[in-house]
Amino acid sequence: MIGQLYNENTATAAVGFSFEVLPPLKGTGTGSLFQTIETLAPFHPRHINITTHRAEYVYRELEGGLVERSRVRRRPGTIAIAAAIQQRWGIPVIPHLVCSGSTMQDIEYALLDLQFLGISDVFLLRGDKAREESMYQPTPGGYTHALELIDQVNRFNEGFFADGTAMKMPGVPFDFGVACYPEKHEEAPNLESDIRVLLEKQRRGAKVAITQLFYDNEKFYTFLRQARAAGVTIPIIPGLKPLTKLTQLASVPKTFRCDLPFELSEELRRCKTDEEVKHVGIEWGIQQCRDLISHGITSLHFYTLSATDSIRKIAETIY
Repeated sequence: MIGQLYNENTATAAVGFSFEVLPPLKGTGTGSLFQTIETLAPFHPRHINITTHRAEYVYRELEGGLVERSRVRRRPGTIAIAAAIQQRWGIPVIPHLVCSGSTMQDIEYALLDLQFLGISDVFLLRGDKAREESMYQPTPGGYTHALELIDQVNRFNEGFFADGTAMKMPGVPFDFGVACYPEKHEEAPNLESDIRVLLEKQRRGAKVAITQLFYDNEKFYTFLRQARAAGVTIPIIPGLKPLTKLTQLASVPKTFRCDLPFELSEELRRCKTDEEVKHVGIEWGIQQCRDLISHGITSLHFYTLSATDSIRKIAETIY
């Protein structure tokens, strides 16, 4: 399915639109999530990605300045939300599967559930380290790298469980997409080695790659040229997220390891309110999208967290 969505030989002249959502936190309901989809569905998304997050410890402060690690918090619902979206809106869904916080058995059960639901596209990532870790640590019984997760999915597609047992009735095989990083993954020593990892993901069956968010198109173009020169032929879809808050001037470069162009950072420094930042973010997003399209980019992917209204306004101009 993913390969068909991004088959450049059959793509229509219209620029493709897709976006990513987060499952709601436990106990918060689906109202906000479903409103995001209602807001963006009129732009005919090719697909909706649904993230997943590892379990995290919750800490609470005690008297005397001590901190107690009290319980594990999960963001449940990736598979259930994917099924609900597909059933309610008929839009293709691509749930995320991550190494972080997952065992081989967790991944296997997720794949089985997805097959039962008729969902045959997944997005495979290593995922982030836990907040309490200084560096990524694989979960016991889990994986260190996304390539290992890809291998498990490929074995599953060939009809074998994680323990090597043959399936009696293999189901429809999964297509999968992967992540890539225009300004390199934070743990990669350089961009060239990071591109080699992307090339290996392609060799092992990835049908499409979606980038980490970025704000400097020139860095994306440089990455794209180097990836193509190295032999990466799968579609590489730019991932975009309009800025909406004053705090993001400092937090976004730190969290996502991306540079803000000088022109954009200067505009943001002049902002006094979140509303002013939101306006700058929309205008920059429109400019970014138009420039990408003028350079032959045929599909755009948006990260919606705290940015749905801004994405709607960008999409109204672009699509």
